[in-house]
Amino acid sequence: MAGLGSDPWWKKTLYLTGGALLAAAAYLLHELLVISLGKAQNNLKYVGWKIHLEMAEFTGNHILHHSTWISCCVDLTLIYGYISRVESKVARKQQEIDSKDAIILHQFARPNNGVPSLSPFCLKMETYLRMADLPYQNYFGGKLSAQGKMPWIEYNHEKVSGTEFIIDFLEEKLGVNLNKNLGPHERAISRAVTKMVEEHFYWTLAYCQWVDNLNETRKMLSLSGGGPFSNLLRWVVCHITKGIVKREMHGHGIGRFSEEEIYMLMEKDMRSLAGLLGDKKYIMGPKLSTLDATVFGHLAQAMWTLPGTRPERLIKGELINLAMYCERIRRKFWPEWHHDDDNTIYESEESCEGSKTHTPLLDFSSYSRTETFEDEGAENSFSRTPDTDFTGHSLFDSDVDLDDYTDHEQCK
Repeated sequence: MAGLGSDPWWKKTLYLTGGALLAAAAYLLHELLVISLGKAQNNLKYVGWKIHLEMAEFTGNHILHHSTWISCCVDLTLIYGYISRVESKVARKQQEIDSKDAIILHQFARPNNGVPSLSPFCLKMETYLRMADLPYQNYFGGKLSAQGKMPWIEYNHEKVSGTEFIIDFLEEKLGVNLNKNLGPHERAISRAVTKMVEEHFYWTLAYCQWVDNLNETRKMLSLSGGGPFSNLLRWVVCHITKGIVKREMHGHGIGRFSEEEIYMLMEKDMRSLAGLLGDKKYIMGPKLSTLDATVFGHLAQAMWTLPGTRPERLIKGELINLAMYCERIRRKFWPEWHHDDDNTIYESEESCEGSKTHTPLLDFSSYSRTETFEDEGAENSFSRTPDTDFTGHSLFDSDVDLDDYTDHEQCK
């Protein structure tokens, strides 16, 4: 009520009562439109509790700071319409999936810039499944887990959230283990680095992505069913997320520092990763480990979702070994992910002739890395796969010179 200033009590009551009545009218109008289009409404439980709270706060503040009832009505209609579209989409999809002997990966929708996910943890989890060669089905319904987490999985009707617990669950149920080549000392180092990345480096990335670089992030965000209001809805969702990030960063403690101090902490983490990697193929040596999925999921944000920012300049400049590390993993485990700035494209000649536009990722109904790496043809004297260069050598070997490969592509 303080937002209404020095207005008398009866005016304040009138404003709030009128706003509530108009909101109810907007709700009824929306229901009639939905019924006329034959769409069923679904329970609000499919929308994350954080989004509920933030939207309620956003709407409440908007009502208190605007005495115009029509403005309140429009805002509430747009927000409710967005929630309703998400609900109905989730409910329809919920009937189509079955986790019987199948891994169902719940995660945020694909961004519209060709990157698999704007979430380091979603990208980590999906990359892990590919590294472990576990077939899975993606589900982009937007429903958070019971703990309010994303990503989460379903397997044989069991639901598990939190990437660490998901990996433990899959190791126990399916017998996979990417860390089998690590000794006790290496496992301890791996866990320590994981915590640095997920509990510290992550927050600096979140600040750059959702606070300092919000306008660019908003362009990448994909919202289905937005219609003519998609840009407005994208703006609302981004600013809600910004508020969540700033509040959680403050609670964590890192958000209490200045922007320059946050970026200084980010640079220290990135330099630590670069020093640990050195000239090795993967973080812990010549073979993959779970840590690589974690590090890639986070560094990929700096590589491909933060154009023109300090972390991008750092990883593509002074810390080039981290950039080459990301490229090795992207090519090996994401054959359908192509980037506009990639000068070492391994696509077929037909696909290279097209214009350089962002191509949406293929959503495999049941992805298996083994099936993806089939030979492309027998016209060469060597087996040409997406992870080989023009000589037949692996692009992911540390001794391959990417500049030589680029020169070959330009001479075609």
